[in-house]
Amino acid sequence: MAVCVACSKSLTLHLELDDEDEDASMGGSSANAGQDVDDDVQLQCGCHFHWQCLVDAYSMSECPKCGTNLVSTTSFGEPELLCTLKNEGGLQENLDILSLLTEESYLKAYPEERKCRAFLEFCEEGDVEAIVDLLEDEEDEDEEATTGEGAGRHIDVLRYQDPIGSLNSGLHVAILNERVNIAWLLLYLASSLPLDQFSQEALHAAQSSLSLGREDQTGKADIRSLKDGEGMTAEERAVTIGGVWNEWLQSGRLKPPNP
Repeated sequence: MAVCVACSKSLTLHLELDDEDEDASMGGSSANAGQDVDDDVQLQCGCHFHWQCLVDAYSMSECPKCGTNLVSTTSFGEPELLCTLKNEGGLQENLDILSLLTEESYLKAYPEERKCRAFLEFCEEGDVEAIVDLLEDEEDEDEEATTGEGAGRHIDVLRYQDPIGSLNSGLHVAILNERVNIAWLLLYLASSLPLDQFSQEALHAAQSSLSLGREDQTGKADIRSLKDGEGMTAEERAVTIGGVWNEWLQSGRLKPPNP
């Protein structure tokens, strides 16, 4: 039976049951509550890893164990890293994990950006509540870090641009994924768009979900002015998508302010 080439342990992962699962389980003691599930990433070279063991060891395009070059090219000329993944969700063959491993490698080098990347993920998913929670938590940490070793290293989460994802801002991500609720929220939090240009529904949603309030935008970049890796603002990206953004484009609410 194959084992993880990094730690030489069985290719399983022990998952603890939460309280509800424990209550629903039949006859098991709480001390042994949990279950073992598959945790097997088989690379094209034939080496098997636990997912976390692979993340911990990966830094280049080669297998961390045997050194085989793992990166191939799609029919569109894009790089990919294929594997066979077997976990609690089942079996997935020819799964491209290059972007996941690239992100994890980046975060090993820059762990302080983990929250920023979570923010972009929430923008992609349209999760307003998660964004609000993250920003409120960030504000609490900023207050604690005004002095001492952490002072002066603040990262503006709202205006973060993905260095390994075409320099997309949260607004770019919202536009690309047609997340209208996120676009409204980001315009409220990180733009100088006058409040009378917000829909009443969007304005009420923003004001009722935020304990932070709208910040003074003086001296800060308007999120509508940020450009992605192709030099396009969120407005210009919306032009390429159309659809739900057509009314936004006609209203001019995505237009960057004059410099």
